[in-house]
Order: sequence, then C-alpha cells, then structure tokens
Amino acid sequence: MSAADLSLHEQVHALYSNHHGWLYGWLRRKLGCPHQAADVAHDTFERVLAARDSLFGVEQPRAWLTTTATRLIIDEARRERLRQAYLAELSLFVQANEGYPSPEQTLVALQALEQLSAVLEAVSPKARAAFVRHYLDGATMATVATELGVSARMVGKYLAQVLVQCARLAVLP
Repeated sequence: MSAADLSLHEQVHALYSNHHGWLYGWLRRKLGCPHQAADVAHDTFERVLAARDSLFGVEQPRAWLTTTATRLIIDEARRERLRQAYLAELSLFVQANEGYPSPEQTLVALQALEQLSAVLEAVSPKARAAFVRHYLDGATMATVATELGVSARMVGKYLAQVLVQCARLAVLP
C-alpha cells in the first residue's frame, strides 16, 4: 500500500471513528427511526468514500457529514414521492379498467377457446363454417344456408352437431 493510500485509509478510519456515533445519533433524532438512521449513516459514509479526494482538507467534518446526510434524506424523500405518485396512478388505472378480466378469467377463457377449437377441428368443414358464420360472425341461418349451398334446416343440423360435441366436452356453459 502506498503512502498516499495509507494516509487516505487513516483519514477515513479517523473520520468514521470520530463521527459515526454522532452522525447516527443526529439522524436518529431527525428521522425518528433507528433503522433508517443507520441506513442513511451508512450511505453517508459510502458517499464520503466515493468522494475520497474531498477528504483532504475538510475543516468541519460534522458539517460536511450533516450536509451529505441531509442531501441523502432529500433524495430519498423525492424517490418516495415519485413512488407514491406512481402507485396512485397505477391504482387509478386499475379502477378505471375494472371491466378487464382477471388473469384467472383470461386463463379459463383461453382453455374454453382451445376446447372449442378442438371441437371445430373434429366436425365437418360445413358444420365448422356454419358454426363460425352463425355464432361468431352473427350471420342468419338463411344467409349461412345460401353461402354453403344447403337448406336452412341443414344449417340447423350442423349447428346442433357442433353444440352436441361442445356439450360432451363441457366447452360451453
């Protein structure tokens, strides 16, 4: 270890030994919480170590430590205000979007869609087309019959065929 490093180490050690207890007590009175005081005292000395060039020539170490600690407290208060504002906005967003399904509801819907897809894959192409056009697209049975080139009665049979398969798998409530 060089002479400069040794001198810096001695200065940091002296600063910590001589002033940590005082700084902790001051912060404890100021903050009212021993845990938060310990955290800020630690962060203060951490910042002092990061700015080790300024250790040389400090005439009033307590004033310097107090200023550093106060700035850390202000920074934390700003972060806390920002955190609270974010949580408030998030709460408003959730309240405004109450109509959205929960993750559990989304999962149930996806599972039902997968089962319905399996049923539609298992039936004839005309039964599948009739179901999709009538129940999903909202087309009338007469329109579906014309599109498929079958009678409206046959469209009814196709729809019944798909619904029976759905009932067997309990896809639709």
